[in-house]
Amino acid sequence: MRILMATAAVTALTLAACSPAANDQKSGEPAPPNPTQTVAAPAEKPVYRFKIGALDAIALFDGQNPVPNDNKVFGVGLTPQAVAAPLTAAGQPADPIMLEIHPLLVRNGDRTMLFDAGLGAGKGQLMQSLQTAGVDPANITDVMISHGHPDHVGGLVADGAPAFPNAAIRMSEAEWASIRANPEMADLVRVITPKVQAFRPDEEVAPGVEAQDTAGHTPGHVAYLITDGQNQLLYTGDLMHHWVLSVEHPDWTVGYDDDATAGKKARLDEITALRASGAHIYAYHFPFPGLGKIQTREGRATFISEAQPAA
Repeated sequence: MRILMATAAVTALTLAACSPAANDQKSGEPAPPNPTQTVAAPAEKPVYRFKIGALDAIALFDGQNPVPNDNKVFGVGLTPQAVAAPLTAAGQPADPIMLEIHPLLVRNGDRTMLFDAGLGAGKGQLMQSLQTAGVDPANITDVMISHGHPDHVGGLVADGAPAFPNAAIRMSEAEWASIRANPEMADLVRVITPKVQAFRPDEEVAPGVEAQDTAGHTPGHVAYLITDGQNQLLYTGDLMHHWVLSVEHPDWTVGYDDDATAGKKARLDEITALRASGAHIYAYHFPFPGLGKIQTREGRATFISEAQPAA
């Protein structure tokens, strides 16, 4: 399945922002996003706590990635002016186009699950955000990988060893095959191979977590549907990159997509389903913390943030 299509079956998330004090209380084609382009995350908001039903969840800021408006990434084949138009209308900078990076942590019983691993030491601040949230990397039981681009898997390794030493690393079989076939990933593969547990999409891969086949951005890209009772959150990975461009113009070609046609179809299908269902999403590259819904406003798909202001 994709997501629940019946709106009545999707109940509200409990969204609760924490102040910094509260956060301290607990222990040919463009390359994938370039880690060297990241800039520091805002220190005052490294974590954001919320609920998925009864499950504790934390958004973890890792960094930002400014992407040039150069016809090579968003709106390939269009002019920079055409790409800038919806950004300007939304009051957003048109060049560079700003993406953010924030993995998600979810606790379910004895499982502490991290969804994607960020950029890695020296490039992102995931480890600092985990420390602020009071989470020991050694206590993470599962790392759920959406796909194998460096801003999602770079943080799997630290100092030549697994960054999350007690965690299983879960990803689709197709994505694991793609990573292993990439010579640039050889060092990563060597370290993480003993930890990897590959799966076939469209099945439950952990309690309350279903992996959904959203291939196109990469050969084995998956989104994760997280469920607690009637409460659901769709972790989108890179199904969508920008909260304006990806949502309002899912048919635009994205240079990051391995298969542009499949990438467009995956975006269009999911956005159509999300508009119909009213389901909640967690978007890895949307403005922190990336929580919200996709609704129809003035006849077009629009991302509506559900994040609450920090106290």
